[in-house]
Amino acid sequence: MRRLFEKYNALLLRRPLLTNMISTGFLLGAGDCLAQNLFPQLPNQPYDYIRTLRAVFYGGVIFAPIGDKWYKILNTRIAWRGNGALGRSGKLSEKTLSTLLRVAVDQLFFAPIIGIPLYYSTMTVLENKQPYWDNIMDKFYTSYWPTLRSNWLVWPVFQWFNFYLIPVHFRLLAVNLISIGWNTYLSYVMHNT
Repeated sequence: MRRLFEKYNALLLRRPLLTNMISTGFLLGAGDCLAQNLFPQLPNQPYDYIRTLRAVFYGGVIFAPIGDKWYKILNTRIAWRGNGALGRSGKLSEKTLSTLLRVAVDQLFFAPIIGIPLYYSTMTVLENKQPYWDNIMDKFYTSYWPTLRSNWLVWPVFQWFNFYLIPVHFRLLAVNLISIGWNTYLSYVMHNT
């Protein structure tokens, strides 16, 4: 396992975007695969390979480049500038405050304005659900708020640990690993509401 991790790390350092695209596509596909097997829309429903390919395409070609860039922006442009703030036991570290700020920006800007709308609108178009605008708006009406609430139950705590402990080049992978469950949920909501 260690050897596999070392090879992945070498690829991530040598070709970060391509490596993130492949791993993100694979893991979004895995989430859809789990959703189809654990939560079929109908009893005895045949497996929809095209649906999984759409998830792989979305993850690898659309979301991975955005996520890769987003984590780099968060790491380089979003930071607490100051001498800390008073906490119960004195000052909070600049690293702690920067991490809290990154989580806030991620959860109050990226998730509600980019992440969730991008997923539902892109998947609606990839599924060729016409008229696109009406179907996108229907999906937003039925799924946006429940998805955002669920997002806020899962991601803020994880992202705090991710931003605080994980080196920036591993952050998208860390998100992708947790996202297997999240992607299963998104695929379920996309196809069952």
